Amino acid sequence: MSSRSRTVDHDEPRGPTSSTSFDEGLSTRRLNVMRIGYAFMGIGLVVVKWPVVIQDARSLPVMEGVVACLLTAMSLLAFLGLRYPVRMLPILLFEVIWKVIWLGAVAIPNLVSGDLNSEAGDVLFSCSFIVVIIAVIPWRYAWRRYARTPGDAWR
Repeated sequence: MSSRSRTVDHDEPRGPTSSTSFDEGLSTRRLNVMRIGYAFMGIGLVVVKWPVVIQDARSLPVMEGVVACLLTAMSLLAFLGLRYPVRMLPILLFEVIWKVIWLGAVAIPNLVSGDLNSEAGDVLFSCSFIVVIIAVIPWRYAWRRYARTPGDAWR
């Protein structure tokens, strides 16, 4: 097939925007460190949330059921991150961002005022594992990719 007759897939990475580890500036070692984070997140959610969804999601209060289903979906996306660590980086960022917001808006103010109940204490304990995800994110790359790089065209 000649190169002229080849159809162009506009979503296919090409040139300097390719998602290979060389073009992204992330080594294979760095990608594997990210994979540890995806595995940690995915397996942790499988252990904690999948039984809730499988066994008694219908009997949960609405918002607890929503959270359980949302986190189960996050675990599936985390497993996809094992295959595509760079492409799934927003999942790790989401995990860090929601937990940091919760810590700053709920946990720390309640902790400081002495009003942290046992349920919030349990969530605080679970959120403390975010240090693993924070450690595996390539922050310099994330900053360059999401804050410094111009966005996609609107038209």
